[in-house]
Amino acid sequence: MVHRARWTCLCLLIVAFSATADWRSQLPGAQRLGAGEFTWFGLRLYTAQLWTLGPALDWNRPFALELLYHRSLSKDTLVQASLEEMHRLNAGGIAPQQRLAWTQALEAAFVDVRPGMRITGLYLPGQGCRFYVEGELSREITDPTFARAFFAIWLDPRARDPQLRQRLLGLTGSERGR
Repeated sequence: MVHRARWTCLCLLIVAFSATADWRSQLPGAQRLGAGEFTWFGLRLYTAQLWTLGPALDWNRPFALELLYHRSLSKDTLVQASLEEMHRLNAGGIAPQQRLAWTQALEAAFVDVRPGMRITGLYLPGQGCRFYVEGELSREITDPTFARAFFAIWLDPRARDPQLRQRLLGLTGSERGR
């Protein structure tokens, strides 16, 4: 009986450790597809990097989007900006109860950021996503619709910053417009 209890505790520790491990351990073999900076009215807010398992973005495979912040921003600012873009890209197709759930999820996942901080989103197709703050798991959101809408902020062809999208996708001048 004692042996079984020890074995159970060991298994629980392994599961707990794997759930809190850095996003890179969850996406072994990921390579940086592209990177770019986001500026707002001339202010450099963050540098974004897209990490994928292949030579192109594939919404059917996991990927990570890492943001390195250059300015201090409040959690509320990050949540509101994310929700506004998700709403804009979904042409108003977000029901009020869904928006409330998404607001609560983002509020639980995000923190106030300061220069040098990293937040990474790990996209898990068909499952949802995970957010890591400074390499530590902050929140897992098990809503595939949310995950797709969130990452579309940067990766949808209608993204607010099409040049950043092109850079993240690693597209050169001749490949743009695909």
